[in-house]
Formats: sequence, structure tokens, C-alpha cells
Amino acid sequence: MQFQPPLSAVVAFARVAERASFTRAADDLGVSPSALSQTVRALEASLGVRLLHRTTRRVGLTEHGARFLARVSEGLAQIEAAVVDLDSVRAVPAGKLRINVPRVAAELLVLPHLPSFLGRYPQVEVELFVEPGLADLVAGGFDAGIRLGESLARDMIAVPIGPLERQVVVATPAYFARHGEPQTPAALVDHACIVHRLSTGRLMPWEFSRDGRDFDVAVSGPLVFNDTGLIHAAVRAGLGMGQAFEAVVAPDVAAGRLRCVLQDWQQPFAGFHLYYPAREQMAPKLRVFIDHLRQALDAR
Repeated sequence: MQFQPPLSAVVAFARVAERASFTRAADDLGVSPSALSQTVRALEASLGVRLLHRTTRRVGLTEHGARFLARVSEGLAQIEAAVVDLDSVRAVPAGKLRINVPRVAAELLVLPHLPSFLGRYPQVEVELFVEPGLADLVAGGFDAGIRLGESLARDMIAVPIGPLERQVVVATPAYFARHGEPQTPAALVDHACIVHRLSTGRLMPWEFSRDGRDFDVAVSGPLVFNDTGLIHAAVRAGLGMGQAFEAVVAPDVAAGRLRCVLQDWQQPFAGFHLYYPAREQMAPKLRVFIDHLRQALDAR
């Protein structure tokens, strides 16, 4: 009788291969990296072939591993679909709901409405994974993500959530008293702008729009951060000018701590979308989350 490896070991191997990391895969599966490594080694020993290359820096597939993953992936996807199908007939939404979201969307759109959601659906456990860049939901094991109207893969379904958004340029009144207020985006070259470095490594230009024309301005200054929260804090401290979502800085503007400039050059644009993999059956936990979030945001 031919050896049949346990399904749990095959799932463990597939997750390590998808995540290219024992640590990240172990977090997804809720086990320790050492236990996961032992499971995969036992699978390799039982099959008599090495499935993964391991170094101190990365994990990659061997030729045999790539062939094995290609053959088992379809079966694993069918099993996942079967589980989702069973979940869809459950009377009560339950289970872990993993959402990949940028910090600004988490703070503006999700966190304010989590108390009411959890109160209504106590058997759902929400895990928010804050990440600036566009996420691969399938590889990361996420149920859904939230991003601005970016280009999404064809097998993703996008649902608009929340209002139109707007970016504004702000600084403290004291900063403008010392340096003056720019009258056009071109005048930003004479100002200390706090720059945002994207997860790709690229410095994010400031975005403007006027007379139906969108354009970017490459700004510079003494500070570069990869976190929008730090940029906001630095602007409030008077260290320079920043560009931020209007809703984020609205309390500071209303209180007089910050002042907006160049408002005629910054128009509203389509806001955030919640996106998820296209499946025949949507898990109830995700369906009620989408419905709850849209209802709460539409009522604002």
C-alpha cells in the first residue's frame, strides 16, 4: 500500500511554501516555528525527497517541492471551498476573520465600528493586519483587505465603503508664521516637507488636482518616515509640512493646532474599497462584516 501523508502535514508544507517563511506560516497556523519545521521534515522523510531549500535568510521550493505543490494545490483549494460551503449554512457567523488594512483605514473606517460589530457577532474573532502596501490576500491567508481604488487582481471582488476622501497639506500656525504659506504646489520646493517612504522603497510624491488635471509634486525635507502616524506627529510638533487625509487631521484643524493650505489644488476622490477573493460561497463572518461596515459608514 502506497504511503499517504497526513493532510495536516501537506497543509503545513503548502503554507510554508506560500509564505516563504516558517515564522509567518507558523503564525497563520497557530503553531510554533520549530513544530512546523519538524512537521515538514517528517513529511520530507516519509516522501523520501527534499521539498524545501532552507537558509538563514529565506525558504524556497526545490524542484520536487514545486511539482508536489502544483499537484496538491488544487485539492487543498477544493477542501477549503468545501469548508467555506459548510460554513455558509451555519446559523451563527463564527471564526477568525483576518483583514489586511492600511493604518489610516483601520483608524478611520474599522476601529470605530468594531465594538458594535463584536457586540452583535460575539463568535467572530477579528484580526486586523496593518500593512501599507497592497496585499496578496490568498498568499497571506486573509479573508479580505481594504485599500483605496487601486488596481486589483481580476479574481478579486471590490466593494466601495465609506465616503469620498481628500488629501490636504497642513502645518502648524507657528511654522507658517516663520516660513510663510505656499500659494501653489510649485512653491513647496522652498518648504520643509515631511516625506512618506512607501513599502516599495519609493518616496511618495504629493498629489494635486486642478482644472481636471491630476499631477504629482516630488517634495523634500529633513524628515522621511514610512508611517503616516509619525508624519502626523511630526507635523503637529512643528517640524514641517505634511500631506494627510482630511479626516485624520480634521480635529487638529478645528482646534487651531494645524492649518490647511493649497485647498483649491486638492479635490475629493473615490475612497476605500473592501476587496476579497471571488468564491462561489462567501463565509458568513465576512458577509456580516461587510454589511455591518457599510451600514455604519453610510449612516455617518
